[in-house]
Amino acid sequence: MTARPTPIDPPGLHASPAFAQGMLAQTGPTLYVGGQNGTDAEGTLLDGLQAQTEQALRNVLAVLAEAGTGPEYVVKLTIYLAVGIDPGEAYAATGAVWGAHRTAVTVLAVTPARPGALVEIEAVAVLPD
Repeated sequence: MTARPTPIDPPGLHASPAFAQGMLAQTGPTLYVGGQNGTDAEGTLLDGLQAQTEQALRNVLAVLAEAGTGPEYVVKLTIYLAVGIDPGEAYAATGAVWGAHRTAVTVLAVTPARPGALVEIEAVAVLPD
């Protein structure tokens, strides 16, 4: 049985309530979720950072659910923000959708491939047995 990933937070490193410094996963099947941005089912890009972040996370959750897993099995999120976006503002938009599921997170400032996109989110998850 694939155990739920365990956050690793060594003493002496910042202990964040939002993310873990590392994740220990006993892996079996692994799901790699490609970059999801703030588009709805019709492909319409939503307006504003909060709406785009929430929709991108809902899209990630939909892929996880389709594969039979959920946010508690995510071992890594990579969040790409458009250059100039405040990471704190993006973080504030995650709580309502993602909840309290801590995982390893990397945030990068990039020039978006899609005009108007402010955020794109990738995930790596293990699948429970």
